[in-house]
Amino acid sequence: MSTLTPAPPRAAARPPAQAPAGSRHRQTLFRWLFVVPALGYMALFFGYPLVRIILMSFQEYTPATYFTGEAPFNGLDNWRAVFSDQLFTDALWHTALFTAGSLLGQFTIGLALAVFFSRRFRLAGLVRAVLLLPWLVPMVVSAVVWRRILDQEHGVLNSALRTLGLTDGGVPWLSSPSVALLAAVLVNIWIGIPFNMVILYGGLQEIPRELYEAASLDGAGPWRTFRSVTLPMLRPVITVVLVLGFMSTVKILDLILALTDGGPADATQTLGTVTYQLSFLNLDFGQGAVVGNVLILVSAVFAVLYLRANRSDFAPGK
Repeated sequence: MSTLTPAPPRAAARPPAQAPAGSRHRQTLFRWLFVVPALGYMALFFGYPLVRIILMSFQEYTPATYFTGEAPFNGLDNWRAVFSDQLFTDALWHTALFTAGSLLGQFTIGLALAVFFSRRFRLAGLVRAVLLLPWLVPMVVSAVVWRRILDQEHGVLNSALRTLGLTDGGVPWLSSPSVALLAAVLVNIWIGIPFNMVILYGGLQEIPRELYEAASLDGAGPWRTFRSVTLPMLRPVITVVLVLGFMSTVKILDLILALTDGGPADATQTLGTVTYQLSFLNLDFGQGAVVGNVLILVSAVFAVLYLRANRSDFAPGK
């Protein structure tokens, strides 16, 4: 008859050794030494200008202020003057249309080109390089060239349309209040397509080929594969493209100034051009700061919505 030998008692688990207090203080100090430069940079180049522009919107800030140093507090006078001006309301609406139309066109065409170039074929690299040219050319130069192209009398586009018999007198691309904003949107789409294409093309290259092979074995067609495999895997890249596109489009200034100068009849005035007009043409820096604060608020709201929509991506363990 066998007997069971009792197992020796386990040694009690020792609590983890704690670092000396001096070592913990040094680690905390080192952490702060790495963080402080970033905090200082943010405070100097973002915090201070933000505080200044907020304060300026409540002051009577004129060119004389730069000589006298006096900027009397005028309460909400600047805000009332801006919000009661029909030009601000129109500019807000134009900005929304311009931003939405530009983002939709740039993203749609950029994604289509990215999917097209993800297939291997001859001269693909050369064609991609040629398509990058609009993105590499300075925006003012692009706007001036397009201003010549869209000229109603001598523009290349209207000459082509007349040759094809599609129009008789030419389309008033930049001289008609009902068409000028559309023309500005089309030009901005042309400028932004290469950026969207390059970023989305890079995201497509990171999708594992095995997923497409598995979808093909399951009998999924091209559209189903694109909707169920490509778009979900491309979601983080799409988010980055849309956020960067929104931030660069909502505050655009140089394109509008060089293309239409806000006209005709203020039909292409945006928040960016109104800020420029109030601050540097009317020399009312207080009211210009009000419109600048509205732009900052719009960007902040968009950033909050972006973070809430993608908070799962920032969860621990992701």
